[in-house]
Amino acid sequence: MMEAFLVPEKTVVNAKGDGPGLDVSQSEGRVFLLTLAITNIIEQESLDLSIFGSGDGATWDAKPVVAFPQKFYREEVPLLLNLTARSRGQVCPCALEVSAVGARDGRRPCSNFHVTLREVPQEILAEAAGRVRPS
Repeated sequence: MMEAFLVPEKTVVNAKGDGPGLDVSQSEGRVFLLTLAITNIIEQESLDLSIFGSGDGATWDAKPVVAFPQKFYREEVPLLLNLTARSRGQVCPCALEVSAVGARDGRRPCSNFHVTLREVPQEILAEAAGRVRPS
């Protein structure tokens, strides 16, 4: 069962950036629960986070595999990452971006957050599939 940080705890970001790749090719399943935990954010600031994939860990896809909605407040946000339709490979939290919307005092934006990745157990996926019937 895979469990890891995509973005380490207490990460502080104040500009665009990206993170290191995380090899998920050895995971049993291909569905993961991502949790974005924003522990500090300044008023009138936003945080954008997109997750990109790669088959070889060197060349990243042009479009994100999944993206969190733009966030403005301290909160925890869950998001499912389903890689069942993709070839095995790496996942990277790229395109981290913070911006100070309407900041008048000249401060640079600064957010404190982390992102966890947890593999969703196959039993839970099977149970959920049994409860959802195609119409």
